[in-house]
Amino acid sequence: MAPAIYQQKGYPPIPEIRRVGVIGAGQMGGGIAQVAAVHGFEVRLYDIASEQVARALEQIDGRLARQVAKGTLSPADKEAALARIRRVEDYAGFADCELVIEAATENEEIKRKIFKDLVPHLRADALVATNTSSISVTRLAAVTDRPERFIGMHFMNPVPVMKLVELIRGIATEEDTYQAAKKFCERLGKTTVTAEDFPAFIVNRILLPMINEACYTLYEGVGTVESIDTAMKLGANHPMGPLELADFIGLDTCLAIMQVLHDGLADTKYRPCPLLVKYVEAGWLGRKVKRGFYDYRGERPVPTR
Repeated sequence: MAPAIYQQKGYPPIPEIRRVGVIGAGQMGGGIAQVAAVHGFEVRLYDIASEQVARALEQIDGRLARQVAKGTLSPADKEAALARIRRVEDYAGFADCELVIEAATENEEIKRKIFKDLVPHLRADALVATNTSSISVTRLAAVTDRPERFIGMHFMNPVPVMKLVELIRGIATEEDTYQAAKKFCERLGKTTVTAEDFPAFIVNRILLPMINEACYTLYEGVGTVESIDTAMKLGANHPMGPLELADFIGLDTCLAIMQVLHDGLADTKYRPCPLLVKYVEAGWLGRKVKRGFYDYRGERPVPTR
């Protein structure tokens, strides 16, 4: 019997999460699928580009093989995890999932279309989450038929390594949705922090302006790529320099987040650096295309400026 509040509002009770759908088989979606499968969840993985799913499964296999080689995962657990991940051909493949996580590119129009097309295929009690790193959860939730069951679940990159997940409630997100999302993340071995639904949330609100300022420092000739990264690694004890980190994140993603900050907060301090814009326009997006602030096509990364 559903609790009284659900009888009044017409919501079914929150289900036990056993099957998880992941939309997007890129760096983030593949990582989320891997971690969920390793921790015992059945995973349905979809990407509009079917070859990307095959690539993601190969990458997951490789990462798990490295864990086996290190002795942190048994061969049997590796095979069991891989067996839990099933590729699906369309959104209908999520019909039996209690939770679906969208991990598509950081573009609001693309995400809105995904959610509009997705929800007709979901069970009535399914939760929906977005892995957005900057976009309004409230706006994304509003295009669905279940804003009360919608939440931001921002995993850090790389997902199998990073322990943090930011949980972001939209204005309509119910408390039990938040609690179910938090419990799910904890079952993945993650630590959660709660962020308010403001542009870029906590981590990227702080991190991306630093990266953008590093781009300005390069743009204005204050330092070279190598000197800026070395200065921050040795002078601020950062494990990775800001320009190296930008390449790792993806310069297109960095630019998209800065644009969200600039548009959402209307403050000139968030204006994207023209050099960052130029690199993105050139298609030099970082590690994923082997060229960004560094050129990765040789034996070792070489600064491009």
